[in-house]
Amino acid sequence: MTIQGENPAAPAEAPLQQRAADLDREDPLGHCRGHFIGTDTPLSYLDGNSLGRPLKRTAEDIAAFIRDDWGGRLIRGWDEQWLALPQSIGDQLGRAVLGAAPGQTIIADSTTVVLYKLIRAALAAVADPDRNELVLDTENFPTDRYLVEGIALEEGLTLRWIQADPAAGVTVDQVREATGQRTAVVLLSQVAYRSGHLADLPAITAAVHDAGALVVWDLCHSAGSVEIDLDGADVDFAAGCTYKYLNGGPGSPAFAYVNARHLPALNQPIWGWMGRKDAFGMAAGYEPAPGIRGFLSGTPAIFGMLAMRGTLDLIEEASMAAIRAKSEKLTAFAVEVFDAWLAPLGAELASPRDPAERGSHITVDHPDFTKATVEALWEGDVIPDFRAPRGIRVGLSPLSTSFREVLQGMEAMRDRLQG
Repeated sequence: MTIQGENPAAPAEAPLQQRAADLDREDPLGHCRGHFIGTDTPLSYLDGNSLGRPLKRTAEDIAAFIRDDWGGRLIRGWDEQWLALPQSIGDQLGRAVLGAAPGQTIIADSTTVVLYKLIRAALAAVADPDRNELVLDTENFPTDRYLVEGIALEEGLTLRWIQADPAAGVTVDQVREATGQRTAVVLLSQVAYRSGHLADLPAITAAVHDAGALVVWDLCHSAGSVEIDLDGADVDFAAGCTYKYLNGGPGSPAFAYVNARHLPALNQPIWGWMGRKDAFGMAAGYEPAPGIRGFLSGTPAIFGMLAMRGTLDLIEEASMAAIRAKSEKLTAFAVEVFDAWLAPLGAELASPRDPAERGSHITVDHPDFTKATVEALWEGDVIPDFRAPRGIRVGLSPLSTSFREVLQGMEAMRDRLQG
């Protein structure tokens, strides 16, 4: 019986609506959503893999910082606590997210600058002059490719490209084939920014080491959504941004990880006063600070670190294992909705089908998808992002995204195709 005035779901929609409701009700991390600003609105946010929602706590933390720390302590704040933040927050990030022991992770600069430092530091650590090749893949994020191309030009090095499948990613076999006695450094992303493919970080790292080379991992699309064990995999270097799944806010500083075995001989290329042994000694000549602190260059972006603390506390409370489990369920549900609603309209899944082989986003391709399509969705408070030439990327942040939100957003995508 239908009550007058109701708008009952069509038969094909009702099971998915019930599935979303059941998954939200059973979600052990469902309560975390309430910690974020804007989750009580009808907006469907499917771009948390580009910019995470802010925590409600963040507004309070920043207000207190302005009032009490900056406003109250003024310049004294540097000596009392601010100078220690890059490493203390780095250590928490290492513990909660990266599988890194203390003293190997620091917050500094943008991802681009951090990656430049790491790649150059990795090259400086390669003693064999015959190792003059840099290995990267054709589907890596543009800044990674541009950096390596620029460094190769500066240093007279050879680039060896892995031709990655755009709908998948780099495999262990491809890495073994591309590396050898001339390989110096390999740069790869753990999660492919377009397809969401999750690379086998431990096996690829081992393959690079078997070739006698060093590896730099870009963790921008994995940190905070995928379980990572950098120490366990014996990764050499890693970098990542903090404004995606770590909710640091627009332009929040990146992180750098340097394996402890490399730290004694660390030689990073951007010498600045904050990376000097005695920063406030203002002495002549550069003498790097010991350990990971030597990776700093300029004045730390304190404001940009504040939001991270709330998210890291929440991650430690929830556990990365639980976060990863929800990530897999979110993307599996998104694929289920894709199969039911978008595939019959000619859409293609440009991501791996196995949840264990992808990060926390999927990409849907369709000949009619354009940037204008996404702009129209944004006007209707459905916010994915566009990836050329014809992809819409659906990014699902496990701590803040609900299953109903996924359904609502993909329903709008279906309606655009039908319209």
